[in-house]
Amino acid sequence: MKNKEYMSLKKMIDYIDKALRYTKNCDFEMFSKNEEKVDATIFAISQIGELVKNISKETMEKYPNIEWIIIKNLRNKIVHDYEGIKLNLIWDIITEDIVKLKKDLENILEDC
Repeated sequence: MKNKEYMSLKKMIDYIDKALRYTKNCDFEMFSKNEEKVDATIFAISQIGELVKNISKETMEKYPNIEWIIIKNLRNKIVHDYEGIKLNLIWDIITEDIVKLKKDLENILEDC
């Protein structure tokens, strides 16, 4: 694994940690009414998707349990249609998906 790819995986984990910090002790109502939390969280998620471009095809194939293309496509949706983002989708990502993604990324780093 190239150093850039390794660092991108680490940065993805950092952005996951930020998103989790931004939403800590929040419920959906509190989150959705706090513009700063929403913007910061969505930015962190978009950065995770941006970093996918640094992940090699070989790594993606080796770890197909990670939805690399979906993560990248979500970034594109955020960047190109920010106003169209559904907050309940972002909340579902935070509450249901992102912790597993963090664990999966940590497992990749451990394999290196």
